[in-house]
Amino acid sequence: MSDSYESDLMRCVHCGLCLNACPTYLETGSEADSPRGRIVLMHGLHKGTLSPKDPDVVRHLDLCLGCRACETACPSAVPYGSLIEVARNQINEARVRPLPTRVSRWALLKTMTRPSAMTVAMGTARRVTGGIVPSVASRIISDDSGASAQKIALPEKISPPLPPAFTSAVGSRRFRVGMLSGCVMRVLFGETNTDTVRVLAANGCEVLVNRRQGCCGALHLHNGQIDEGKDLARSLIDAFSPFDGLDAIIVNSAGCGSTLKEYGHLFADDEKYSDKAAAFAAKIKDVSEFLEEAGWVAPLKPLGEEPVVAAYHDACHLAHGQQIREAPRALLSRIPGLTLKPLTESEICCGSAGIYNLTEPEMAKRLQQRKVEHILNTGASIVATGNPGCLAWIQSGLEGREDVSIRVVHPVTLLAEALS
Repeated sequence: MSDSYESDLMRCVHCGLCLNACPTYLETGSEADSPRGRIVLMHGLHKGTLSPKDPDVVRHLDLCLGCRACETACPSAVPYGSLIEVARNQINEARVRPLPTRVSRWALLKTMTRPSAMTVAMGTARRVTGGIVPSVASRIISDDSGASAQKIALPEKISPPLPPAFTSAVGSRRFRVGMLSGCVMRVLFGETNTDTVRVLAANGCEVLVNRRQGCCGALHLHNGQIDEGKDLARSLIDAFSPFDGLDAIIVNSAGCGSTLKEYGHLFADDEKYSDKAAAFAAKIKDVSEFLEEAGWVAPLKPLGEEPVVAAYHDACHLAHGQQIREAPRALLSRIPGLTLKPLTESEICCGSAGIYNLTEPEMAKRLQQRKVEHILNTGASIVATGNPGCLAWIQSGLEGREDVSIRVVHPVTLLAEALS
């Protein structure tokens, strides 16, 4: 491993400011489940004083959500997100997990990052199980003998058609942008992509949706499968290379956007891709970030005859990975008749975290219920968030509550519905 990895580990001064930002530390109170505690474990792995086959080391590193809230709290700018990915790569290479667990996780990532395969899997799951992951599947994926069945909300429409390959700007063209359609977003929340194109066009954007694009590699990288993640990233960069002259490449999935913006760092030592990756990353903009920077120009109308109370949940990789908090709130506040209520612990992870709700179901459920309680306390009829995993997981938590009717939706959908 490079000297830069050790120097990044050594940035941590163990001040403890990260503790109350860490969801798992808040739940367990264990130092080993805090960012600084995990950095001690990572340093031990790096130096060889700890083994990647030590079950206690693996347990505490597995329990990390990768939410990067510690990075926001850290005064020493420790790049925790990239550090945990390297540590997980070491664990993967040690082949410490049982073979069925390794195979099931490989198959899960393969399915979730191929829209065609995911469409079949999610469509079948919705018809056969109603979105319930059976106990036996949970136990294999998580390697937890006590894992129970859990429900993940699946929409009625699985994999709706992609938006047109080209959409003209409404009125005079201000910008020419590309859009990432994503994997989970495309299959489970494809209408959010349509809403994104509509909102961009209404604000003077000519929008191109590249049919050759594939997965960005975020899920693989977050789970320590670095080589596979980099292969997917190279393919995505190549797919967009013919599209010259784009002012931006728009992303509406926080987890994807965070990874895409870090391609320059990911390929810094790759002689063939370093320049291309950095140029590509410089074009990436979250949809809320872009619209707020560009300046909203489209007229908006109320969402209905009655005033609407909404809450906003900060997706981890938008708030902590990309440091974008105000732009989505500012855009939602433009909608006439909509009032945003503050959400307690809005920046604490909901427990979805990529495939975490499948690999760590018990902790994921605890964080889900923590989030749901805070949402219910707002009295809001709508909760908005900018990441597909958050959308599905929060909806799953709310569906288990009687006499509760709260809509969970991406901010761009509300903006699209409010267009005059």
